[in-house]
Amino acid sequence: MDEKIRQDIFKRAKQWIHEAGKHIRDVIDEPLYIDTKSNPNDLVTDMDRNTEKYFLEKIQQTYPDHRVLGEEGYGDDIQSLEGTVWIIDPIDGTMNFVHQKRNFAISIGIFHEGIGEIGLIYNVMEDQLYTAIRGQGAFKNEKKLPQLANKVLGESILVINSVWACPNKKINHEGVQTLIKRVRGTRSYGSAALEFAFIAEGIVDGYLTLQLSPWDFAAGIVLIEEVGGIITQANGEKLNLLSNNTVLCSNREINDLIKDNIELL
Repeated sequence: MDEKIRQDIFKRAKQWIHEAGKHIRDVIDEPLYIDTKSNPNDLVTDMDRNTEKYFLEKIQQTYPDHRVLGEEGYGDDIQSLEGTVWIIDPIDGTMNFVHQKRNFAISIGIFHEGIGEIGLIYNVMEDQLYTAIRGQGAFKNEKKLPQLANKVLGESILVINSVWACPNKKINHEGVQTLIKRVRGTRSYGSAALEFAFIAEGIVDGYLTLQLSPWDFAAGIVLIEEVGGIITQANGEKLNLLSNNTVLCSNREINDLIKDNIELL
């Protein structure tokens, strides 16, 4: 991607994500229409849908040759990553948005010919924007983030949802329980995008999930790689941006140690 074009896209994406976030904060206490999707815990609101429509309108007006893959389905039918593709989660952490009115994010990953060029994760209620441009480092509100420090497993904080430590058909839960006992502590924030941002910032050290959609991790790929971290499927294979994935994300020191403690079924 031409650098001048990339900088223009980045500048506009920052503007749009700030505008969308401000609107959400302005109306956060107004009544919501809440619906469910795949199950009673898979929530969607009119704010999710309207925010995605906002980005779609801006992108189509400004970059008509770009395509959009969005969680709420208002974008394009994406079968390949040819050209420039925006991968958007208008509200990542909808359950937090509904119940807590905090701990949710807007997540945008911009890929060109399959390569992650730009990542933005906006912690809306805290007004904290994490950004990255390929080859130029990652930032939090314009302050550059350092490269991830190497930590031993016993001094690491692992982000994992407790459901994966329970018996299930995807992973040996006994191995996960052993891993949990080996790390210093575990956390779960309810927003994958924020959890990737927190790894990039260095306030947590690893992340493991057995099911995540492309709009949840697209921006995270760019951020994590720009601070020297590793983000792959749980078996180490490259993430597939056109389907659901397992995801393992960490600093390089503990990546193999985490993999050694889990056994996918």
